[in-house]
Amino acid sequence: MSDYIVSARKYRPNTFDTLVGQMAIAKTLKNAIANDQLAQAFLFCGSRGVGKTSTARILAKTINCLDRTDDIEACGKCESCVSFDEGSSLNVYELDAASNNSVEDIRRLIDQVRIPPQIGKYKVYIIDEVHMLSTSAFNAFLKTLEEPPKHAIFILATTEKHKIIPTILSRCQIFDFNRIKVLDIADHLSKIAVKEGIDAESEALHLIAQKADGALRDALSIFDQIVSFTGKTITYKSVIENLHVLDYDYFFRLVDFALQEDIPSSLLLYHEIMDFGFDGHQFLVGLADHYRNLLICKEPKTIELLEVAENIKVKFLEQTAKIDAPHILRALGVISAADSNYKVSKSQRLLVELTLMQLCSIKKELEKKKD
Repeated sequence: MSDYIVSARKYRPNTFDTLVGQMAIAKTLKNAIANDQLAQAFLFCGSRGVGKTSTARILAKTINCLDRTDDIEACGKCESCVSFDEGSSLNVYELDAASNNSVEDIRRLIDQVRIPPQIGKYKVYIIDEVHMLSTSAFNAFLKTLEEPPKHAIFILATTEKHKIIPTILSRCQIFDFNRIKVLDIADHLSKIAVKEGIDAESEALHLIAQKADGALRDALSIFDQIVSFTGKTITYKSVIENLHVLDYDYFFRLVDFALQEDIPSSLLLYHEIMDFGFDGHQFLVGLADHYRNLLICKEPKTIELLEVAENIKVKFLEQTAKIDAPHILRALGVISAADSNYKVSKSQRLLVELTLMQLCSIKKELEKKKD
């Protein structure tokens, strides 16, 4: 049987310092441990793949470590750490509330809470997707959450904080996890590529990071998929082929055609895009993003909002120098109108083609207004 482990598991963070994109939360938890000011109930909120359960496990491991480092990290060598890493620790109890959401499940958990830890100082109860608990299960949990034994710490994790009843929220210390930035994900993927001996282009890793939409776990799954497709070399071209993403180059060319008022070339390029099997709506969304990126490049203060590789950023800066802000705003208005009408249109291809014709006519339209 193969020993292959997916990257999301193989490179799962095991210390606070290895958490990606959640430095503020890591620092707060480390300070709480150092000052012996741990709350007895935590609520970790955030979208999928941002490190909620990983942080809960790191916290559980660190507070029971018998020989913590000066930097408030688990040593990884003591009896408690070794049993945790081997998955045999009796101090950590994990419950998936999505499939264990009844009153009986919570009562079983409450019965376990009374038993003190055999090694270390705390017993940690991690309840994932806690918003899935039934109302009666929440009510059964309330008293224990409010007055737990000194050795018990509860860590609740959820993607939907608004579904948790206020009485539970009031008993927890709440941490809101950020969506992970594209640059942080790309940097993390770059380090993994080096460890795995994979030659990866930075543009390719940035594209994977963008496709993950702030979720590191999704980025690692896509990374594994691309490695399976390409082997030990990841190129920008292989990523756009595998993920069926439109190349930036198409949008740069379309904007150039619009500035040159070249309607035939715009329509031929769109025909080429359609032949590759791309959806018209997907194309409109990508074109709107491109104009939005051109707009944020107009101001030095907003350039940091551009989450692309460096060589792509240079191209945006070159193109935005050729186009003024009113032109971009008018183009965004035209694309936004097409986007709103796309689903109800009887001739969607014609709608997109008319949009391209309008984009090619903006220059004349603005000149007439000036006159």
